[in-house]
Amino acid sequence: MAESKQVQQIVERAVAQVLDRQLPKLQAELVERVMAELPAAAAASPETRAGSPVHSNLVHAVATIHAGSTQKEILRALLETGSAYGSRIALFVVKGGAATGWQGRGLGEDDSVKDFPLDMTSGPAAHAYQNRTVSPANIAEMDRRFVKQFGGPENEQIMVLPLVLKDKVAALLYADGGSEGVLDGPSLEVLVMTASAWLEVASLRKQAQREVSEPGPSMERAPVAVPAQSASSFSDPFAAHTPKHTAPAAAPEPEPAAEVVEVGSRAASASAAATATAADPFAGMSAEDADTHRKAQRFARLLVDEIKLYNQAKVAEGRRNKDLYDRLKEDIDKSRSTFQKRYGSTAAASGDYFQKEVVRSLAEDDYSVMGSNFRK
Repeated sequence: MAESKQVQQIVERAVAQVLDRQLPKLQAELVERVMAELPAAAAASPETRAGSPVHSNLVHAVATIHAGSTQKEILRALLETGSAYGSRIALFVVKGGAATGWQGRGLGEDDSVKDFPLDMTSGPAAHAYQNRTVSPANIAEMDRRFVKQFGGPENEQIMVLPLVLKDKVAALLYADGGSEGVLDGPSLEVLVMTASAWLEVASLRKQAQREVSEPGPSMERAPVAVPAQSASSFSDPFAAHTPKHTAPAAAPEPEPAAEVVEVGSRAASASAAATATAADPFAGMSAEDADTHRKAQRFARLLVDEIKLYNQAKVAEGRRNKDLYDRLKEDIDKSRSTFQKRYGSTAAASGDYFQKEVVRSLAEDDYSVMGSNFRK
């Protein structure tokens, strides 16, 4: 027991050191990426030149979102900073095609929109959700119940912005200028993209901490990698609250639900565990070997997800041109080496999990996409 605790302490220190080194770099990359997404017109505007008050305020707003360490803090920071660029804003979380209010700013109390069912069948909300793009509109096109309850802006101009997590719209941000006429669309786009990216980084950090808290057989000597969050285990920032206006589905899709929590509910975890047990591919193994195989599978998935996260353009180009391995050779070989160091001499070595995950996740189960230089 004492030896196990000592190993855990060593691992925790190692993870903390890696995260301390990596997170500032991730933050800088995210700031650079979202600032690069500013529309050309906004970038050319005198008000957004470096050193100007608007530019400085936006950078400060991005930094405020990055200061959030939990999902609630990040989303609340989005609303707080966003209120400087939209007089009235509200966040609606999406589950199964239905949107329900979470919190707002400038619409009365912060919780005044809580549980409000937003019409998703037409108008800018439907357009933003279906096309995953910002939807500017006139207030007349907005949900009539929303307008009746909260009113509209004096200039009648509104916009709805999608917050996308893992290729799914997890929330919609409504914004208008209210009576003050403050509505800066490009800046709100930057903040929504920042919040989305930082939610994924926060999830990555949690997953990395969970992974190393369960050391594999060779963990004491293995280098600690900082993995990206996998789609299957991505921590849902809107997972606990069920909208009051919708009945629970018999078999809900695994997409963002409706309130901010750090982990899924115990009931969902128990259900997932029961399903996994019923179809356990390692049922015939010893408990120790089965555990090693599961951890190796999970680690391979995380390593490949990290490659996808930081090379999205290369992945897309490689799939189109069927030379994915050539474009990602350095990353793939480095991650394969990391996997082999940890699991190459364990019971899980025979599973070839890293290779299988590369083909499954990067090539979408199509070997030809990897190119002729990829070994089978």
